[in-house]
Amino acid sequence: MEITNVTEYQAIAKEKLPKMVYDYYASGAEDQWTLAENHNAFSRILFRPRILIDVSKIDMTTTVLGFKISMPIMIAPTAMQKMAHPDGEYATARAASSAGTIMTLSSWATSSVEEVASTGPGIRFFQLYVYKDRNVVAQLVRRAERAGFKAIALTVDTPRLGRREADIKNRFVLPPFLTLKNFEGLDLGKMDEANDSGLASYVAGQIDRTLSWKDVKWLRSITSMPILVKGVITAEDTRLAIQNGAAGIIVSNHGARQLDYVPATIMALEEVVKAAQGRVPVFLDGGVRRGTDVFKALALGASGIFIGRPVVFSLAAEGEAGVRKVLQMLRDEFELTMALSGCRSLNEITRHHIQTEWDAPRALPAPRL
Repeated sequence: MEITNVTEYQAIAKEKLPKMVYDYYASGAEDQWTLAENHNAFSRILFRPRILIDVSKIDMTTTVLGFKISMPIMIAPTAMQKMAHPDGEYATARAASSAGTIMTLSSWATSSVEEVASTGPGIRFFQLYVYKDRNVVAQLVRRAERAGFKAIALTVDTPRLGRREADIKNRFVLPPFLTLKNFEGLDLGKMDEANDSGLASYVAGQIDRTLSWKDVKWLRSITSMPILVKGVITAEDTRLAIQNGAAGIIVSNHGARQLDYVPATIMALEEVVKAAQGRVPVFLDGGVRRGTDVFKALALGASGIFIGRPVVFSLAAEGEAGVRKVLQMLRDEFELTMALSGCRSLNEITRHHIQTEWDAPRALPAPRL
């Protein structure tokens, strides 16, 4: 079967993966309302395309934290990728590098920062969970920096793990032949079986619930890497993130896996962008499945987007080739959307190119009598 869009990989992944693994990647928290809403909210934004503009040349390149990339489509951190495919994070790193874009490696990867760095050149960010033992955190950050990672994406929405009922039913646990590779030498690489979710038990035991804004300052004191604060969905927290030295913000609800009934990230984006006032770049993850979604996010002020589930589903289906294809399909769709909207570069994409359900009605001219 020829794959023609990103979402088709999910059905293939469902067939190929063990139920426990597929459910872990696919599911959200509790009623999964936000999981559906992350994607559905994009459908409530329509285009206002401009016509008769020479779009024979389109430039999708952009700069993120000073690093030039080929397009504003990057890879979000997703944990334990070797559950999807034996090549896991290696394949994802190579695919991102060949596409000229950024890969974010999860703290809970099944390949270490050093192993991912060994796949060759590429711009890579490191997603960080803060453990109770700050020495573990400091050691990990230093390793990422030595391995050539360029920024930290600090996840701030997980003092406890959200209630993921599929994982409870399946008694989710990392398969015994895999480890959380970054923690292997620290006796924190394995996950014990539990009466509910093994991951929830692991998080309860290791992740620091006292995490606060002072820890962002502490993190800045131990690394020269810029820090993106990942998990912001309000103006109030945007202002605090900037006050505490964030180099950028990722509007994220953790793929709808933490608190259910929070807004879709695309719905929260504009509030965050307005609060940031251009002081730091704002990025988005959650629900992006089309090039049209990328355009809508940029029109609402995002500097770029990150994709998560499309990566693990395509990885499960076709390995590195699948991830490459997902990046290429989204790139091609985004380029087409730009052309059909009359935009030749990213800075030509404006709020005027879209209309949303929450926009005030546009005044119509008075009829001529």
